[in-house]
Amino acid sequence: MGARAQYVVVKNGAWQRYQSHWAANRVVDDLLPGPDAATRCFRANRETDAWLDDVWCEGAALVDHDQRILLWFAFADSWADHLAARAVLARTWPGWDVRFAHDGMGDLTHHLGLGRDLTRPPGWFETFEPSWFADTENTEPWSVVSLRLPDGSVRAWGSGREPIEHIADGPGLIDLLAASPTTPPPTDMPYGGVHFDPQAHTVSLWAVQTVAGIHNWPLPGWENWTLDFRGDDHTQQGGLLPTDFPFPQPPLTAALRRLSDGLGTPPPDNGTLLARATAAPGPEGTAPLVNPAALVPHEPADPTPAELVELRIALDALVAGEEAN
Repeated sequence: MGARAQYVVVKNGAWQRYQSHWAANRVVDDLLPGPDAATRCFRANRETDAWLDDVWCEGAALVDHDQRILLWFAFADSWADHLAARAVLARTWPGWDVRFAHDGMGDLTHHLGLGRDLTRPPGWFETFEPSWFADTENTEPWSVVSLRLPDGSVRAWGSGREPIEHIADGPGLIDLLAASPTTPPPTDMPYGGVHFDPQAHTVSLWAVQTVAGIHNWPLPGWENWTLDFRGDDHTQQGGLLPTDFPFPQPPLTAALRRLSDGLGTPPPDNGTLLARATAAPGPEGTAPLVNPAALVPHEPADPTPAELVELRIALDALVAGEEAN
């Protein structure tokens, strides 16, 4: 399979697409040195005339030099890793509008005027019967769900599901929540959160990951509800949480140091490993098959000395700022 990434470069009114079979977990690394280094990196990889869909594409970036807009998404190992990447990009892409593409490939194709559904089949958003299981032991939930009760108070729970999965359950989830036992407050920041206000018929959602379909509101079952989408800003929900259920505020120092330590680290040559695997004899009557694209290694960013100095300055300044707080 591979962790596939798609890149788009827009310049002088034209755009080109590129792909890398193994680069989804390196999108941030390739963006950090700035727009020129990122563009060279993307163009060094395989040009294509095809789009990856939201299933196969696990990371992507669109660099629009004409409008100075960067759209990107990739999975972060933690809330802190996402915020650290955002903080560095804000410094190494000065004068650019740097946006996390919460709608995944939909944000990229929408920016090009192609709509949001180009990489999604009809009826792709799957809904579920409402279900809820309160995990009363796990203090590191994937998301936090909160609910305003009829008396105006707010209750909150940790959840092992993504925020968009709670939306897929429909409003029927709310009654299950109200009858659910409490869970411990999180000991680490979750990847996202969702807040339901039945009286105001409003759903608020934030995430540091993609929530594909969020701009197709109303999603099935929520026709009479308003969406308050907060991007990756957790502070609105944080202000609503009960005092005994606060969001932790971990420092970004460790995440920034991880970015710094990864500079110049080449990606593993997975193609070589696959080639060796396919050369090994298989069970009788079988022959291993490998996508030829999987044998092509990713060409990482190769910043110039000046670009690398600017990146180091940005990282050092951010670390110093975190340590001073």
